[in-house]
Amino acid sequence: MAVVSKKIPAPDKVKVRTALLSVSDKAGIVELAQALHDKGVRLLSTGGTHKAIATAGIAVIDVSEITDFPEIMDGRVKTLHPRVHGGLLAIRDDAKHQAAMKAHGIEGIDLVVVNLYPFEDVRAAGGDYPTTVENIDIGGPAMIRASAKNHAYVTILTDPTDYPELLAQLSGDAGQTAYAFRQKMAAKAYARTAAYDTMIANWFAEALDISTPRHRTIGGVLREEMRYGENPHQSAGFYVTGDNRPGVATAKLLQGKQLSYNNINDTDAAYELVAEFPPEQGPACAIIKHANPCGVATGPTLAEAYRRALACDSTSAFGGIIALNGLLDAETAEEIVKLFTEVIIAPEVSDEARAIIAAKPNLRLLSVGALPDPRARGITAKTVSGGLLVQSRDNVMVDDLELKIVTKRAPTAQELEDMRFAFRVAKHVKSNAVVYAKNGQTAGIGAGQMSRVDSARIAGIKAEDAAKALGLPEPLTRGSAVASEAFLPFADGLLSAISAGATAVIQPGGSMRDAEVIAAADEHNVAMVFTGVRHFRH
Repeated sequence: MAVVSKKIPAPDKVKVRTALLSVSDKAGIVELAQALHDKGVRLLSTGGTHKAIATAGIAVIDVSEITDFPEIMDGRVKTLHPRVHGGLLAIRDDAKHQAAMKAHGIEGIDLVVVNLYPFEDVRAAGGDYPTTVENIDIGGPAMIRASAKNHAYVTILTDPTDYPELLAQLSGDAGQTAYAFRQKMAAKAYARTAAYDTMIANWFAEALDISTPRHRTIGGVLREEMRYGENPHQSAGFYVTGDNRPGVATAKLLQGKQLSYNNINDTDAAYELVAEFPPEQGPACAIIKHANPCGVATGPTLAEAYRRALACDSTSAFGGIIALNGLLDAETAEEIVKLFTEVIIAPEVSDEARAIIAAKPNLRLLSVGALPDPRARGITAKTVSGGLLVQSRDNVMVDDLELKIVTKRAPTAQELEDMRFAFRVAKHVKSNAVVYAKNGQTAGIGAGQMSRVDSARIAGIKAEDAAKALGLPEPLTRGSAVASEAFLPFADGLLSAISAGATAVIQPGGSMRDAEVIAAADEHNVAMVFTGVRHFRH
């Protein structure tokens, strides 16, 4: 392919004489139009934007007067015309381009203000297929890309938040924009169309059930620039994708300072975990530290669920994230503020609870309005050097699985309940994961160890420490159920769990040594079930 090269240098300053305004989001557009008109800029516009500007009594020319062609096909075709795109793409210092403009009656356009059909909003609202397709913008991205390519001469704005900077440019230098500003706006414009097209492509992949499309992109809009990333020497930003899944990205910050990178990561982990416990089945609380749970429990009240979750590991809970599956009430708030906590997230917050939390002004309080659906489909992604790993969300719930009893002794009804509870939690613990649970409460959690037997031992040690702190005669692991998120490869992990007091085991099964592990369980009269599903979490 031949490389096209133009040696003509870009001018530093370009006077804005003609502007084309065509926006879906009309916030601030009339005020911008008035300011441009007052500076002597000729205004061109289309459709609803033209109507809004004209209604405000501002002189504006309909694009159809320039193209000498009416809008057709319900507005699908209005700016896709040589007299528009020629005015955007012409190299003003190129004699041939100037001749072509003169021959075809094309006038230069110096400023373009465009934002796009609200595809993201329609998709998030669950619009049907035809409605969603109709909200795919064509003319807008074409004008944006053309203007951005020719940023040597054309200023392109795609975001209303940039209007003040544009007006400052025009006020400060005789109605001109600087090349550096035009470059910055062009870069922003291409990022905007890339994110827009990403959303469309991913929607098509979902609608057509294409799990691994040939090209996969992840797009987002900057929600906020962060003070730093995981560590102070790392820069970071929080981007939102437009996905309407309830969580930290859709939450309302009711009080507290800006969430940090680690706060957001941990809060997401906490809320996804507590969502495994439907409110209709009773109150539940999850306490997270460094993306791992240090306590999870249910209870007759939310306050009791919190107390029971805290009892699992009150030391690690210090400075943690607390997620609740129901309305944060005054009693629960009174309990939580006794401990230093970074973030509280809940579907709703009572006025009384807000007043109590207000006494801790640095404590971040988030209200989401709903819980995410653990069974909902979706994708997750992480970066590796030179690539992305993208997979479907782990939306399997233990309640939907058929548990296979593999030992001579069947579990009791209480053991089955504890098994399911422990396996729900283990799904959200970094691998290798071992979780002890008893009576709707975690008794010990071992996370992220290279050896599964070490996870079992650590969880047992933590349970012993918790018992001492609470003044209990024995750790809660006595008579508990234990969950392993992946198969037990050897009997040693099981024996460690039995030593800690577990009487029932839930694990995926599938090891070459399953028979050995089952035999060890039978020897100790321990009940064991296989789920057939693992929950690795790295």
